[in-house]
Amino acid sequence: MTTLLLSLLLVLAQTALPAALPVVRPLPAPLSVARWWDPPPTPYAAGHRGVDLAAPVGAELRAVAAGRVHHAGPVAGRGVLSLALPNGLRTTYEPVRPLVTEGEEVSAGQVVAVLTEGSHCPAPCLHWGLLSGEVYLNPLALLARPTPRLLPDPRPDGAVSGPGGAAGAGLSPGRPAGRWPGPSP
Repeated sequence: MTTLLLSLLLVLAQTALPAALPVVRPLPAPLSVARWWDPPPTPYAAGHRGVDLAAPVGAELRAVAAGRVHHAGPVAGRGVLSLALPNGLRTTYEPVRPLVTEGEEVSAGQVVAVLTEGSHCPAPCLHWGLLSGEVYLNPLALLARPTPRLLPDPRPDGAVSGPGGAAGAGLSPGRPAGRWPGPSP
């Protein structure tokens, strides 16, 4: 039991993100995730070691934080950009045409690459990765959590207008029709 607990604590310590950095999205808002981070169960097993963000070929990609260019060039036939951040993290972008060179300092939000063809997605996408040493992390953890917002009902009765109503739009119907049932006696 003690060995299991210590092993778990070691894994959590290795994957915890270091102190927060001022971070910028790699693409303009809103980000559209084509494929989520799906870490492998072991270091050499199959998995998805980053997130795929839908974007058109030619999209300008920004440095998510200030850092230094670790690598800018081809890897396995695809253009890859890797930035070393000051807190020991490294973020990667592919497939890209880097606009910066190895060793160059970059600032948060600086355009550092252009998205090219050749992604592993059905449509063009940016594969964005994050590493701490040799451990892959979820790059979305760098970004601030979105703030939920409640929107007002478009009509006083809460009904959804338009063809097909709520079901046709893929939305829930708002308020139920008729009187909301009260508690049972």
